[in-house]
Amino acid sequence: MKSTLITAALAAALSGLSTGVLADAAVPTATRVEHPITFSEETKVRQHLLLVSLGREPADLIIRGATVLNVFTSQWDADQDIVVQGKRIAWVGPEGQWKGKAGKVFEAKGLWAVPGFGESHKHIESSMLSPEYEAALVIPLGNTWTTEGSHEFSNVSGVHNVEFWNTPGLHGSPLKIFTALGSATPPSAFEVGGGNYAYKDIAANIRSSPWVQGLDEVMDWPAVSEPTHPGHQRIWEDIQAARDNRGVIDGHGAGLRDLARINAFVAAGLSSDHETREAEEAWDKLSHGLFLQLRDQNIEHAVPYFVKKGLKDWSNISVVTDDRNVADTLKEGTMNYHVQLAIKLGAPPEAAYEMASLNPARHAHMEDIVGSIAPGRYADVVLLNNVRNVGIKYVFANGELAAQDGRYLLPIPKIHWPAWATDTIHIGRKLTAKDFEIRAPAGKTTVTAAVQTPMYTDPEQKTVTLPVINGVVQRDMAHDIIKVAIVDRYTGRGKLGKMFWSGLGPKTPDSAVATSVSHDLHNITVVGSSDAAMALAVNRIAELKGGIVLVNNGKVTAEMPLEIGGLMTSRPIEAAAASMNDLYAKADSMEWIGAPGFPKEVIFAMITCSPFTWRLVVPYPGNPSGLVLLQTGQIMPTIQ
Repeated sequence: MKSTLITAALAAALSGLSTGVLADAAVPTATRVEHPITFSEETKVRQHLLLVSLGREPADLIIRGATVLNVFTSQWDADQDIVVQGKRIAWVGPEGQWKGKAGKVFEAKGLWAVPGFGESHKHIESSMLSPEYEAALVIPLGNTWTTEGSHEFSNVSGVHNVEFWNTPGLHGSPLKIFTALGSATPPSAFEVGGGNYAYKDIAANIRSSPWVQGLDEVMDWPAVSEPTHPGHQRIWEDIQAARDNRGVIDGHGAGLRDLARINAFVAAGLSSDHETREAEEAWDKLSHGLFLQLRDQNIEHAVPYFVKKGLKDWSNISVVTDDRNVADTLKEGTMNYHVQLAIKLGAPPEAAYEMASLNPARHAHMEDIVGSIAPGRYADVVLLNNVRNVGIKYVFANGELAAQDGRYLLPIPKIHWPAWATDTIHIGRKLTAKDFEIRAPAGKTTVTAAVQTPMYTDPEQKTVTLPVINGVVQRDMAHDIIKVAIVDRYTGRGKLGKMFWSGLGPKTPDSAVATSVSHDLHNITVVGSSDAAMALAVNRIAELKGGIVLVNNGKVTAEMPLEIGGLMTSRPIEAAAASMNDLYAKADSMEWIGAPGFPKEVIFAMITCSPFTWRLVVPYPGNPSGLVLLQTGQIMPTIQ
């Protein structure tokens, strides 16, 4: 009896359909919508794309006749049309077969089309350009989207981090930025800056925007792996918040090369690594399920080894830029160079391009909108005149011709960044040479002094004997021992951590270099051959509201203003690059410890992530000198 009634109801509904009338009572309950929702903009875009793909609505553009890389089949499809409506692709297929009409046709015969490149892991801050100018820098090089490893700006202003990265898009910038929330906010349990992310912060930010990808590189391995570590609770809250909200959890496996720790790293739920150093290490991490993000020398080491090993599936590998400033980018390129390098080293060309497009998009869970030349995706199309050399002729971003022959063609939006982005250097007072003195215990003529170097990994903190004059411990310039200081830029209390230093810095008398780009907390780092020069450099950074300052023989000779978060500048590419190149040139006239010229590693000198050991931070309660062993929290005085 029940099945007869259902059949009758369906017959009535079908009868209504045949006459063009369907009474509410005839609509099956399962299909009836009592309170219809308002469709989102994304749904409306998809509804319109459907109509365009069927030829029922016109398109804006056809990119006609290109040979298209199908990243799903790793094949090149000749004589293809790419139909674009608004910012998205509506249809892809053989030339002339789409049934609709388009407002414009762009002839692409004789060119190869690949998807816009996407960075799986990059710190845009390292370009030293604010993101609207970053777009103008990298789009001509093929980059149309970026997963922003945001623990740089989040350490400056954690509350405004996602807002910052979403702002350029709201002003019309075509570079799509997917925020990966900074797990290293702060980078260690021994630091305090402008952000502090735990469970509720990570969860709320992921929920706040579909363009928030998940959790940026989890790099405090001691905190992850040691339950007694002071940072253990917070870092695992970050991991759980990302997992609870289906976010990607990226990793940072520097120094983790043995199988025990590789297995532990993966078991913890960390999905990727951009810190492989050796080819065998990269292979072990790949074969244990990590998504590899290969950069620079990592590409040079890993790709030939993978080819030799007969790797058949390259889909769990990407190439990335990670950190590169504007001047170096203009000289070296970004993803375009890495794709070319991968091909040169033996990777199949199709796989090399997929490592810059579909693979990172899938890893980010953004493959439905970027990473391929396919319907529904953003119309990001790179047209090449040479596949193996990555010869970029044209770049379309969001359906617009954005670059030609290396020139950016679109307007750069003028963004008036608010005070939370531009007023971030708060030292609280003008520093003097006396602030940088290191006093000896009363009556001492010599002291035992701890001496730091860049990238310090020794489990024992090295010490030297230094002379004392009038109660002040002296540098030993004859043995390349100068001084370093960390200046608190967040609290306005003018706090400093200071100690002796070697391996990097100026030997020229009365000279210093200071930077507010100081990974990863971005307090001000200064190294110098005199206390007066150190004070001068730091005070100038405060006046600039952030930057890099070079002092030579007691005078400021070059500077790179970085007024956005103390990390970036909202200036044209050429002006920013000119400032960096001037800094490099002026540094070449000075004498330096180690390699000649500007010490680029100064911005990483105080990095507090694994595998580094003893490190100087701003003094905190219970640690008056600021020298701490990152793995355990053990402290020691800088002078004894």
